[in-house]
Amino acid sequence: MTHPVPIRRVPGRRPRLLDTFCCQGGAGMGYADAGFDVTGVDIRPQPRYPFAFIQAEAVAFIRAHGAEYDFIHASPPCQHDSACQRIRGNTHPDLIDPTRAALESTGRPWVMENVGGAVPKLRVPVMLCGPMFGVETYRHRYFETGGGFTFDQPRHAAHLVPQAKMGRPVPPGHYGQFVGNFSGVDLARRVLGVPWMNRDGIRECIPPAYTHHIGRLAITQLAPALEVAA
Repeated sequence: MTHPVPIRRVPGRRPRLLDTFCCQGGAGMGYADAGFDVTGVDIRPQPRYPFAFIQAEAVAFIRAHGAEYDFIHASPPCQHDSACQRIRGNTHPDLIDPTRAALESTGRPWVMENVGGAVPKLRVPVMLCGPMFGVETYRHRYFETGGGFTFDQPRHAAHLVPQAKMGRPVPPGHYGQFVGNFSGVDLARRVLGVPWMNRDGIRECIPPAYTHHIGRLAITQLAPALEVAA
């Protein structure tokens, strides 16, 4: 395994971020807003992805090209660890270990994200929740870090706002559950900050506010002298 190296400091250049398993680009948008030049990779076409896009198998792409980027984000499919999929009896590949091995091989700083069901397989993950960033939904996502990058667990306040039942319209004064065949795509777009996404993208996306937080910490921690056009 190669040794971690810091983000390369090239004056006047935005650091390059590789957004793998990118889907429709919730994570990518947060990193772009934080100051990264984002390229997405996904095995399926993603016509709604708002940045440069490469169709490829993500783990293989990380191994072949990950070291060309300054920071790597990976969101291996969460269906394997989703309670909903287990209830339905569906099976999906578990890509967490292969993804971690690929990330570690690059020597670059990285973040790997997944859902609560995957926590036992993640190493000291940090949990992010919508209200930490003013996002009015309880969408817990867990982030493992590596390659020399770490960040602290933010304070997680109690869930005091009631949550609408899954699949139901969101009553006034409630947070929505924007998963499955949820009601209210336009509302979900506004709440999550993803106006370009359709229902398929929304139900699994990382709110950009989460990765904006991570991205700013990454730039501050790993490249304090980098001249970034924010």
